[in-house]
Amino acid sequence: MKLLAFELATEACSVSLWLDGEVRERFEVAPRRHAELALPWAAALLAEAGIARSQLDAIAVGRGPGAFTGVRLAIAIGQGVALALDRPMVGISTLAALARQAGEGRVLATIDARMSEVYAATYERSGDELRLLDSETVGPPDQVRLPDDDTGWHGVGTGLEACDGALRIRLADRLASAGGHALPRAGDVAHLGALAATRGELVAPERVEPAYLRNNVALTLAQQQALRERR
Repeated sequence: MKLLAFELATEACSVSLWLDGEVRERFEVAPRRHAELALPWAAALLAEAGIARSQLDAIAVGRGPGAFTGVRLAIAIGQGVALALDRPMVGISTLAALARQAGEGRVLATIDARMSEVYAATYERSGDELRLLDSETVGPPDQVRLPDDDTGWHGVGTGLEACDGALRIRLADRLASAGGHALPRAGDVAHLGALAATRGELVAPERVEPAYLRNNVALTLAQQQALRERR
C-alpha cells in the first residue's frame, strides 16, 4: 500500500507518505501557509522516495474537526489529487489521528476550537486499534464529559490548554497524562488510512465529506460582545 496523506485542520501543516508500513512525513506549525506548502511537500516526499504519483494506491485526508479553511483545503487538495490519478480516498477524523499520539488505553483527544470552545472525542486504544467511545463534540470546556468515572485517562491536544487550561484543570484527577501542546499529524492520518484501506473503507473522492461540527464560522458582533462581558 502506497498512500499519500494530508492533515491541515489546525495551525500545523503536515503531509505524509505511507510506503507499505514505512512513514515519511513533513510537519511544521505554519499558520496560513497550508495552501503554499502542502502540494510542494507532497511532491518532495514522492521524489525523495523515488515514487511516481501514478504508483499511489490511495489518498487520505484529515476530515476535521478543526479550522474551517484547513479542513476544506485538505479535502479539496486530496480530491484533486485523487481525481487526477483516478484513485480512491479515505477521510480520517482529525481527533482520531491526534489520539494516536497518546498512550494505550482510554484517550481524550481535544483541539482548541476558538470562541471559548473545544472539539473533543474519547477513544479506547489497543495497539493499532482505535475505537471511538462517544461521538465527536464541540462546546465549552466545562461541557466535555468522560464516559465513565475512572481515572487513568490520557489527555492529548490543544483543547486541554484552551480557556486558560480549564479542561485540564477540571479533569486533573482523572488524567494520567496531559499532552496539551500536541497537534495532529499526517503520519497518523496515513497510518489510520492504511488500516481503513485493509478494511475495505476506501471510497470515491466525491464521497469524502468534512466534519465541521460547528455550523457558525464566526461569532456575530453581539455574540462577541456577550463573550467579552462574560470574561
